[in-house]
Amino acid sequence: MAIFRTSSIAPLLLLALACGCGGAGAQTNPETPTEGPTAEATSSTPPTSTPPKTDEAPKPPPAEEAKPEPAPDKPAPTELAEAPKAPSITCEPKAGAAAGPKKKLEISVDRSRVDLDGHKLEVKLTRAACKVELQVIGESGKVLANAAKAFEGAAPGTVLAIDWSPIRAETVSRIEVWGHDTEGNYVGVAITPWNVKIDHEEVNFETDSDKIRDSEVPKLEASLDKVKDALSKHQDLKGISLYIAGHTDTVGSPEHNLTLSRKRARAIAAWFRGRGLKIPVAWEGFGEHNPIVKTADEVAEAKNRRVDYILSLEPPRLPQGAVAFGWKAL
Repeated sequence: MAIFRTSSIAPLLLLALACGCGGAGAQTNPETPTEGPTAEATSSTPPTSTPPKTDEAPKPPPAEEAKPEPAPDKPAPTELAEAPKAPSITCEPKAGAAAGPKKKLEISVDRSRVDLDGHKLEVKLTRAACKVELQVIGESGKVLANAAKAFEGAAPGTVLAIDWSPIRAETVSRIEVWGHDTEGNYVGVAITPWNVKIDHEEVNFETDSDKIRDSEVPKLEASLDKVKDALSKHQDLKGISLYIAGHTDTVGSPEHNLTLSRKRARAIAAWFRGRGLKIPVAWEGFGEHNPIVKTADEVAEAKNRRVDYILSLEPPRLPQGAVAFGWKAL
């Protein structure tokens, strides 16, 4: 069983925070959002003696021995460097803005589009957007990155994409995101990645079948014990769900494989639920669209025929492409 915090999988808990208000001089670095009940990379030569006098004729001085270079002072241990500040972006009220009732300023993060490996995420605001700021904090407690991006009055509901450049490779423990409207108001959220992939023995199905055979039940029972063990070790985390993801190789048509992987993922998810697992359980099948090993068509690659069991605070990231994927809750 691999835990994200020790470099297993990545992705995420989203916490809504309080909305601040300001005018044209609104803060460019709002206060750190406070978390709800459920997430800094800031950087001798010894003296020579005079030879004694003698009556003898002076002898040529011996060749001077090479003097060793003085060793540089050993630097004192220093704390990890902090990421540079994000550029300042001013949010001025829009001239001639229409008066009248306005929606409450809210921010939402598309959790399935938070890409820790690619260092990017997407948000939406319920008002015209001036800018988005974020801060990425690593497991060390130091800030790995600060970022800000202007959106120049993008309409409410527009997808606002922002990326960041971490100063070093380190597991992310928290991302704080602020969205600013064009009137100087802002609102923030905090994302806490936590994810556990359960190691297990694969269940073998008969060809074109999603029925769980009696001979495969001991494998699922062993996996259920691992799920329960992981939950008992993380009782401090609230809102954990189990996600079941089905995959196939490239033997057969993509459409057939997609349907079959979904049926098998759902069958396993239903088995866990039927055995009394109380946490939310969701499933999705990806067919041959998310292989571990890239192959040509009609290749029976065993590593690609698999079902993943993932415990997570946030829905795991979904592959993007021609097929629309989405987690389905039982």
